[in-house]
Amino acid sequence: MKRGIYPGTFDPITFGHLDLVKRSVRIFDEVVIAVAPNPRKQPLFDLEERIALIRDSVEGMKQVSVEPFEGLLVDYARERGGVALIRGLRAVSDYEYELQMTLMNRRLDRTIETVFMMPSEEYSFISSTIVKEVASFGGSVKSLVPPAVAAAIKKKFGAVKRTPGQKS
Repeated sequence: MKRGIYPGTFDPITFGHLDLVKRSVRIFDEVVIAVAPNPRKQPLFDLEERIALIRDSVEGMKQVSVEPFEGLLVDYARERGGVALIRGLRAVSDYEYELQMTLMNRRLDRTIETVFMMPSEEYSFISSTIVKEVASFGGSVKSLVPPAVAAAIKKKFGAVKRTPGQKS
């Protein structure tokens, strides 16, 4: 069985992430979405909230599981029997960081490959950071994230709507 590991913070999961998950299950027998705590990023959602939102978003996808991980990604992938790490590339700016991470992961464990996937064009501009920024100013993110995620974001930021030029 070929198991792909899709690691990330997923704060929050977006339609771009889900696009990669859906396409990954055509390549791998199983895809594990490995959710990192990553406190350095100061996540909007805690680890348990992110896992719950991701599980809700992938409900019905039998080949997909969601679980937390800590420590070195290659150690986690090896322990879980992963043959490859799944990474998304939206733009050239993502490439430099991903190249460094891939080369370090390869140095740590040459048996685990990295598979780069580009999101579908309609999702290529979406990032969790952009979603949070739009939501923080009261903008709608319904076209960027699953319904449960949009509701959770709205709850986090409150229903405060600002109009252009309005001071906070």
